[in-house]
Amino acid sequence: MSDLSAVLAHTDTTLNVSLERLFELLRIPSISTDPAFAAECRRAGQWLVDALTELGFTAELRDTPGHPMVVAHHPGATADAPHVLFYGHYDVQPVDPVEQWQTAPFEPSLREYSPGRKVITGRGSADDKGQLMTFVEACRAYKTVSGSLPCRVTILFEGEEESGSPSLKPFLEANAAELRADCALVCDTNMWDADTPAISAGLRGLVGEQITITAADRDLHSGYFGGAAANPIHILARILAGLHDADGRVTLDGFYDGVEETPAEILAMWDTLGRTAEGFLGEVGLSIPSGEKGRSVLEQTWARPTAEVNGIIGGYTGEGFKTVIAAQASAKVSFRLVGKQDPSAIRAAFRAYVESLVPADCSVSFHAHGGSPAIQLPYDSPLLGTAREALSDEWPQPAVMIGMGGSIPIVGDFQTLLGMESLLVGFGLADDRIHSPNEKYELQSFHKGMRSWIRILAALAERKDD
Repeated sequence: MSDLSAVLAHTDTTLNVSLERLFELLRIPSISTDPAFAAECRRAGQWLVDALTELGFTAELRDTPGHPMVVAHHPGATADAPHVLFYGHYDVQPVDPVEQWQTAPFEPSLREYSPGRKVITGRGSADDKGQLMTFVEACRAYKTVSGSLPCRVTILFEGEEESGSPSLKPFLEANAAELRADCALVCDTNMWDADTPAISAGLRGLVGEQITITAADRDLHSGYFGGAAANPIHILARILAGLHDADGRVTLDGFYDGVEETPAEILAMWDTLGRTAEGFLGEVGLSIPSGEKGRSVLEQTWARPTAEVNGIIGGYTGEGFKTVIAAQASAKVSFRLVGKQDPSAIRAAFRAYVESLVPADCSVSFHAHGGSPAIQLPYDSPLLGTAREALSDEWPQPAVMIGMGGSIPIVGDFQTLLGMESLLVGFGLADDRIHSPNEKYELQSFHKGMRSWIRILAALAERKDD
């Protein structure tokens, strides 16, 4: 039996003890948002340091202004083996409302979810302790069977992901030389379905803006001033309505600069996934597709930029009726970015557009709410291709390359601060109830997740040799 086959087989015969180690970590209530659990967060970090030290890593608990970081290093089988940085987080969300849990949040168990389907229960089981332990246990299997790891491995586990990661970026900046690797591996995402693994090749960026239109110096009686005085709600409504044309495209000057078309073969792959607009929207009580015409819902949500109004405030909004013309009206607007769109250019174009529509006797003010570029790996990236083949060898269905509508700041930081591409491979499912009562993680995800990382590490080592 080859080393790879032997390592894979080891995860099968030792699954129960791997599961018990995961249960030990899950029993630690490492809730990062509540200061009352600070000691427990530290205990979870130390538990991981001890586990990695046992596997031959040089592991440390590094203090930050918040919760500590776990940093660990292990040499590869050869001095020139590829170097990977694996990232995960050991902190978890609060458990409220605790009365809705069917089992105690920090007393993990293995139970039958449906006939033939076993799940691991407990807070953090899917987000992210179960996921990060798939990699730790993959390393354990390699060390037990072959005595070494096929790649040089650096591990970074943080304890503040669920509270906004305030210490992470400064930590990366201060330790960039130590943490830089050939690529980053991130295991905090989902599969497409229970049998189909997924690699996230793209993450949309984000620009947020709050605008406030001011007209009169006070609220006005709508009978006395109506028809003569500027109404900031009318002005705001025209501005917001004009952000899209009849085909759903955003009208800002230069908005689509840097937006590339998704390759035809990737669109064809997404078509095979069977997600229709009717099915997707039906889950939330809608039925008629919006957005850019001629684009599938997967392309719209994974690979196209957007402009969305997230909130409007203006005038009297209390009970009953008050006939006034408001002095001010405001809106919160966000843009999801793709490709090489420049957040600063998008913000400038939006502000110029708004200012062009505000009457001379009215004014507008802006308040920025963050901005980050999109992350997009080339779909023909050798890194993605290698991982896709390795995953497809493990799971019943071939791995698919998908996009993600949201943003993961750490991936952008790895790219901008450390100059690394990130391979986003996760084994969660949409129904894992992360952040909610009764969080769970599929036993199959845990087991085959270990086997998947074993295959990926082996494949990366072989690609280096080639």
